[in-house]
Amino acid sequence: MRLAVVEDDDGVGDALVAALTARGYHVDRKRRGAELLASYHDYDAVILDLGLPDIDGLEVLRRLRQVSSVPVLILTARGGEHTIVTALRGGADDYLVKPPRIAELAARLETVTRRAGPREPTPVDVVTEDVRVDLVAHQVVVAGSEIPLTPKEFQLVQILVERPGTAVSRQQMMDRIWGDSSAAVSRVLDVHMAGLRAKLGRPGLIVTIRGFGYRWGAA
Repeated sequence: MRLAVVEDDDGVGDALVAALTARGYHVDRKRRGAELLASYHDYDAVILDLGLPDIDGLEVLRRLRQVSSVPVLILTARGGEHTIVTALRGGADDYLVKPPRIAELAARLETVTRRAGPREPTPVDVVTEDVRVDLVAHQVVVAGSEIPLTPKEFQLVQILVERPGTAVSRQQMMDRIWGDSSAAVSRVLDVHMAGLRAKLGRPGLIVTIRGFGYRWGAA
């Protein structure tokens, strides 16, 4: 099982990684909420601290739940009833107050992942008419010819083809790729999207949802 531990405190984070690795988990440490939002699709479960240096953990949870149902276990020093209720109502699968007992933490992880069931496998290729996206090789082929994309342009494609036909908000795209949703980043998104569309040469492939975001292919 691949596990993301989102914890900015090195002492706590390193101890969690060591203890969970010893129990057979494949653990990656994240220090910022933006790091998780950019890579959540790589993990089977998340341990999330609330006191992060860039984005409050409750906001990270809110944004994550807009795009994913990956199991999230909150592990934080905040033990107030209001915070616990807010997190659980906001989509957290479980909640523990620091310091955790590792055996209990592992048991709760097993419970939330079992409840969530097996993850659907991520497709290797997504084909839409004469456009093929290879998510492993990071290639986009149009009418048999590979299209040279920048890393940011391919990330835009990747986010859209994860759910073909489903609208993805501009905020979600900016959070995942740049870790920010400011006005300046919004303009950067527009530039990259224009460049991507020009390279693909398929005007109807990426549909603009006015006032919201974009959609790959037909609804």
